[in-house]
Amino acid sequence: MIRIVLIAVMAILVWYALAKLFRLLRTANIDWTGVTAAIAFIVLAFWLRHVTGMG
Repeated sequence: MIRIVLIAVMAILVWYALAKLFRLLRTANIDWTGVTAAIAFIVLAFWLRHVTGMG
């Protein structure tokens, strides 16, 4: 029973944090080109590590 209550509380907290983050991102003036380039660089690094086995 305690486990169910803890999971429910954690789910509510995560939902609240995601809603707050989404609201913050909608109002912020963000350079999405730079963010996308950084994410693409990280994904490329993981992919190359997976393909080559190095790193």
